Amino acid sequence: MMAVEEKDTQQRIIQSIAQELHLKVSQVEATVALLDEGNTIPFIARYRKEATGKLDENQLRDIHEKLEYLRSLQQRREEVSRLISEVAELTPALQATIESARNLTELDDIYRPYRPKRKTRASIAKEKGLEPLANWILEENVSGWEDQARSHINAELGVETEEDALQGAKDIIAEYISDDAALRKQIREFTTQKGKLVSRAIQPGISTVYDQYYEYEEALSTVPAHRVLAMNRGEKEEILRVTIEVSDEVVHLIEKKYRKKPRSAVAAILQEVFADAYKRLIAPSIEREVRNALTEKAEEQAIRIFSFNLRNLLLQPPIRDKVVLGIDPAYRTGCKIAVVDETGKVLHITVTYPTPPQNKIAEAADCIRKLVHEYQVDVIAIGNGTGSRETEQFVADLIPSLSRNVVYIIVNEAGASVYSASKLAGEEFPKLDVAERSAISIARRLQDPLAELVKIDPKSVGVGQYQHDVSQKRLSESLGAVVESAVNSVGVDLNTASASLLSYVAGLSTSVAKNIVSFREEHGKYTDRKQLLKVPRLGPKAFEQCAGFLRVPDSKTIFDNTPIHPESYEIAERLLRMLGYQAADLHTDNEDPLKEKLISIADISYLAEQLEVGEPTLKDIVDALQKPGRDPREELPPPVFRTDVLKMEDLQAGMVLKGTVRNVVDFGAFVDIGVKQDGLVHISELSNQYVKHPMDVVAVGDIVDVQVISVDLHKGRISLSMKQIAQDTVSP
Repeated sequence: MMAVEEKDTQQRIIQSIAQELHLKVSQVEATVALLDEGNTIPFIARYRKEATGKLDENQLRDIHEKLEYLRSLQQRREEVSRLISEVAELTPALQATIESARNLTELDDIYRPYRPKRKTRASIAKEKGLEPLANWILEENVSGWEDQARSHINAELGVETEEDALQGAKDIIAEYISDDAALRKQIREFTTQKGKLVSRAIQPGISTVYDQYYEYEEALSTVPAHRVLAMNRGEKEEILRVTIEVSDEVVHLIEKKYRKKPRSAVAAILQEVFADAYKRLIAPSIEREVRNALTEKAEEQAIRIFSFNLRNLLLQPPIRDKVVLGIDPAYRTGCKIAVVDETGKVLHITVTYPTPPQNKIAEAADCIRKLVHEYQVDVIAIGNGTGSRETEQFVADLIPSLSRNVVYIIVNEAGASVYSASKLAGEEFPKLDVAERSAISIARRLQDPLAELVKIDPKSVGVGQYQHDVSQKRLSESLGAVVESAVNSVGVDLNTASASLLSYVAGLSTSVAKNIVSFREEHGKYTDRKQLLKVPRLGPKAFEQCAGFLRVPDSKTIFDNTPIHPESYEIAERLLRMLGYQAADLHTDNEDPLKEKLISIADISYLAEQLEVGEPTLKDIVDALQKPGRDPREELPPPVFRTDVLKMEDLQAGMVLKGTVRNVVDFGAFVDIGVKQDGLVHISELSNQYVKHPMDVVAVGDIVDVQVISVDLHKGRISLSMKQIAQDTVSP
């Protein structure tokens, strides 16, 4: 039974989350209860909509994140209260201040005066008995300080003159001021609102990629995330010196609080103390705190962009029912080739040398012609790594001479080499070398991006900005959540999925995912979802979480090939009977009339009442019954296939091309238009309308029309525009 205090704390946390996220308290309360019961976010989002008021995955993850932070904050509150009570009186007022602290920084400010300190100038001065003098000065007495200071002279303690005594008192006052939690909060807020981030070159005469930051400054309140991370990197590489500058007005905040008598005899002394307290003690720590907060905010933005890009990359439409010839290009070691059938099964592995320095073009052409004919190849997938463009030219020249209509596409191979050298790839293809595995990965990545990309560390897929400069723990958590969300939104075929793919299904651990595959290999294909309960270590709770996301296309129970959860099968059957059908009709010619009836349901609330089920759940059941086996990715536009090659030298200003968005960053989007270098559509060129952020306009994988603005062959840069294309354009 939860104690009363714990319940009160829990309720305060729930109310705080609801207020911050603009949600109903009942929604947050239900979500917290479901999370505490061990339910996964994909499961709650899909199958507990009635309880949460239809909160989506993003809202649920926000609640989960806030919940963890606020519980951690509460633990720190209790710890600070305990630590203070061990060294001083924990008054009701102090306890109230601790309870009202909004974040860990404020709690640290409160605890600062009580924290055990290493020897400081102030602590040494206190040991010399100078604290009474410091208090006398703070009282701003009208008489001179010399007599007071003289009374504290003690040669044995090292206080030999009035100036020694005064200096010690000043050190005590400076530390006292720097430990003032309320003042520190004021100065932190002032710095954040009024300060500037300043960057200077350590060696101005040497040109680097950080040239633009050699003499740079920008208000802390407006500096964008990518510039913060760029300056941080330049500082880490010892090319830049980055600081925060604040106007002298900041010292007035100290004066306002601690100077009550401007004309006192110690006014000049206090003025010195205020300046020393700020410059020596407060400013360095506040600068660290503000820069840490700025970096944390920038990292969150970078992680958000990476996550956005990764999700769109993972959800690229699969290329079904095509035999694919994958090529991992290279120069000296040759192009590794892998042919895979429609299911991704490897049919053939070889190597050819159409690129420099060997240039065995005729021999390579004969090899590929033979493979295309023998295996009825439909698509050639070329990795975009070293030697890619020479390989592309070779393939484009070869296509007209092939016996079949074959197209090619450049596939982003980021992370393929990471996978190829991994333990997982070694287990999957123990007899193949790293490069041969990479060619297979490239081919399969085209066939089913999601199934192949989950085998790769998300950080290695190449759709982020400054991903190596952010918190790797936070990045891994966020990207893991994105992969989990993508996998569960699509659903997984229980009879073809790898252990890597299954491990991202809600409720399944890596070890249980391996057990699912082992069970399949030992007992043959799964014939229904219920068989999962026979898998070792997959208990009722795990089954509840994962079942709705796993598909069994050949099951006798048609619902096993839909997102309908087993707990709702009875409702689905009753719904079909109410419409004059049964589950078997989803396999028959009655399918189309049934779909029309499902689509034409007008009063979902009446049906929900009759079936004694929530409206959100019934709507999901109706949608699922309309398209058993549906893959949501197939509704997206397919990738752009090519049959000829375009070079940078062919580009002209005004030319209009179709391209694929490869990456979205804070300042624009990089678009593959079929030449060696991706072109940049700067944020100012994304639309005729104002664009707050590129993510509002484009996403990774989007097929877009772009116009060439300029081409810099020397720097390898292409500037593109997506603004309304003018009438007098040039065609390639």
